[in-house]
Amino acid sequence: MNLLKSTLIVLLCLASTQGYSQYTEVINSNRPGVSRSAFAVGTNVVQFELGPYYSKETRTPAAAYEANGFGIDFAARYGLLWEPLEISIEGNYQNDTQKYSSTYDSEYKRSNFRYLTIGAKYLVFDPLKNKPEEKPNLYSWKANRTFKWKSLIPAISVYAGANIDSKDNPFTASGIEGVSPKIMIATQNNFASGWVFVMNFIKDRIGTDQSDFQYILTLTHAVTPKWVIFGETQGIKSDFYADNLFRLGGAYLWNKNFQLDSAITFNTKDTPAVFNVGIGASYRLDFHKDKIPSIDNDVKDELNGLPTNVKKTPEDEAEPVEKRKKEDIDFD
Repeated sequence: MNLLKSTLIVLLCLASTQGYSQYTEVINSNRPGVSRSAFAVGTNVVQFELGPYYSKETRTPAAAYEANGFGIDFAARYGLLWEPLEISIEGNYQNDTQKYSSTYDSEYKRSNFRYLTIGAKYLVFDPLKNKPEEKPNLYSWKANRTFKWKSLIPAISVYAGANIDSKDNPFTASGIEGVSPKIMIATQNNFASGWVFVMNFIKDRIGTDQSDFQYILTLTHAVTPKWVIFGETQGIKSDFYADNLFRLGGAYLWNKNFQLDSAITFNTKDTPAVFNVGIGASYRLDFHKDKIPSIDNDVKDELNGLPTNVKKTPEDEAEPVEKRKKEDIDFD
């Protein structure tokens, strides 16, 4: 029994130190939605997220046009120095052909980055930090799926980055070029039964003629340990472009470092009407190493079979654990 007790104490110590770690045993991807998780990938983890898609835009009122083409979303993320810190480069490149209704005989080819951003994200608040990880109830299936009020407290991270826009970009407002700031607040709630709710509030291209405000709300549900479905809404407001986009899709965990996904994007207006469908993948190179937690004196005493918070003699300190284990064995 002493050996079992010692093992349980060690496991509890490990759980309490890892409960608020950013690193997860399986890949934690932002795909297939466009919102950003509040949590980082973990120190010394390099993660790549990539997704080609087909795009169609149709504008029916004045200045009507139709644009068809292909694009690709991409991101590279790296956990740097501390668990809460992540640096990233992300972007969207699109190549399409635009036709105006008044000149269908003319085609206008467009190709450029819709955005290209370098930035860093830092977790400033984790409701589980310094709290022991809550263990599943082995005797009650219902208890593990019951709503917990404390889950309404979200993890919160902040992001700061820089947009890089080239001159004469057909996907940005006239005169937009160079470097402009981007800031974001990201929150994340992890509910029971595999439900996760993420919110992003973004101010983009600050100080330019295309400075916009965006919000993104994403609800994800793990149907099984391998399959995940999601729904998402994204609002965009600026003098150059305004829209409300909706996304639906799912992802499949191929293994702990590789995920496949697919999603569709659409809106409900015609200025323009938007429809995208795409597939994607996320892959990580995992060089993460957990820090070995230090065990305080009381825990050491428990492991050695001594009462806690009492003065020990030199003989107590020197006596091997293995020797006491043999003496504690009860053969009756």
